[in-house]
Amino acid sequence: MSISGLFPIDKWDFKSQSVLADLPEEDLALLTAHQSEQVYSKGEVIFREGAYPSGIFYIKKGKAKKYKVAKEGGEQIIYVANTGELLGYHAILEGDRYPDSAASLEESSIVFIPKEDFLEALHRSPLLSRRLLKTLSHEFAVMVNSITLFTQRSVKERLALQLVVLREKYKVDTQPGMPVEINLSREDLANLVGTTRENIVRILSEFKEAGILETKGRKIIVQNVVALINIANYK
Repeated sequence: MSISGLFPIDKWDFKSQSVLADLPEEDLALLTAHQSEQVYSKGEVIFREGAYPSGIFYIKKGKAKKYKVAKEGGEQIIYVANTGELLGYHAILEGDRYPDSAASLEESSIVFIPKEDFLEALHRSPLLSRRLLKTLSHEFAVMVNSITLFTQRSVKERLALQLVVLREKYKVDTQPGMPVEINLSREDLANLVGTTRENIVRILSEFKEAGILETKGRKIIVQNVVALINIANYK
C-alpha cells in the first residue's frame, strides 16, 4: 500500500540518492577515477566519530546506520541510510572530523570515493554543487523534524512513526505485491526510537495483538500502515 497523501515521508528521509544521478560524464569520471568497492558484513563499522575523513561513501547496495555513542556506551541512531545514499561527505565539506559513526545494518556493497576526487568534482561541477546544497538544506529540515519528534512525542508515537519510515526504506528492496519486511534488531530499533529494548518489545507486542503488524523472528511486517500513521499522531 502506498502512503502517498497519508504521510509526508519526504520530511523524514534524506535525499542524497539524487546527488549522483545522471551527472554529466565528465563529472562522474572525476568522482569515479579512483573509487574502490568493499562488501561490509552486518554490523561492520564504515567510519567512526572523531576520525579524519579520507573520502565519501556511496551505498551501492544495502543499508547503514548513522549513530553517536554515548559516554556510558549506548548508541543513539540518527538515521538509517538506504541503497543509493551518500555517507561521510558532511565532514569533508566542513573540513573537520566525522561528527558521528556509521555501520552496516546488513551485508552491504559500499563504494569509497577519495576526498581529493570528491572535492575536485565539486569544484568543477556547478550541478553537483547545487545538488549538494539542496541536499544539505533538506537534511537540516529532516533533523529538525527528528528533534521535534523526540521532544514532543511519546515512545509509542515515536515507534509508530519510525516503523512507517522504515517500511518505506525496506519497501525499496521488495517486489510488488510482496510483504515488506523490516529487518532490524530490537536493540537498533530501540536506539533509533530513543528508548529501551524492553519498551520496544512491549509496544511491538501491543501492535501485534491489535493486528497492526506481525513478526517473524527479528523481522517486522506491517499489516496496517494507516493505523501506525494514526498512532504516530503526526500533524
